[in-house]
Amino acid sequence: MRSRVRGTLATSFVGTTAALVALLVPGTAHAAPAKLSHASAVSKLNATGGIGLSSSGGCSNRNNSTCTSLEQVNAATISDVSVLRNASHCALTITGGTEVGHASGTYSHWNGYKIDFSPTSCVSSYVTGSFTRIADRGDGAARYRSAAGNVYAREGNHWDVTFCGGSAACTASASS
Repeated sequence: MRSRVRGTLATSFVGTTAALVALLVPGTAHAAPAKLSHASAVSKLNATGGIGLSSSGGCSNRNNSTCTSLEQVNAATISDVSVLRNASHCALTITGGTEVGHASGTYSHWNGYKIDFSPTSCVSSYVTGSFTRIADRGDGAARYRSAAGNVYAREGNHWDVTFCGGSAACTASASS
């Protein structure tokens, strides 16, 4: 009986130690990103100023592909959109958010990492002049990576931006 207790305590100790390491050592645990409601995200963007939303369907329903929704967007994504606005001094128009109809994946629109922007000359000049050109995406979209690790892909009628929130895994995925 005593050896079974020792074995159980040892197993428990090892499991507890591993859990503590995962919590205390940077890079060993990943918290889920903080999410925002559509209304909260829009409020934060309005506070920045110079950032609008455009929806072909005139709506914000996440489950309708003709809407532009920010429901369940990552808080870090919205923060980085504000950083882009302030750094570029460009007016930004969001044309795609977390709504259905985009490609799936870990670092996807649906999961709150990606935002589409209208490709104004101001935004395009800022991206191409400020960020590092990396290999084209498989579909031929030209890509640029910011110092923060965000990846900008120039698709046919918009900039498709992956806001990685400092995640090296996200940057690597968006860059490959």
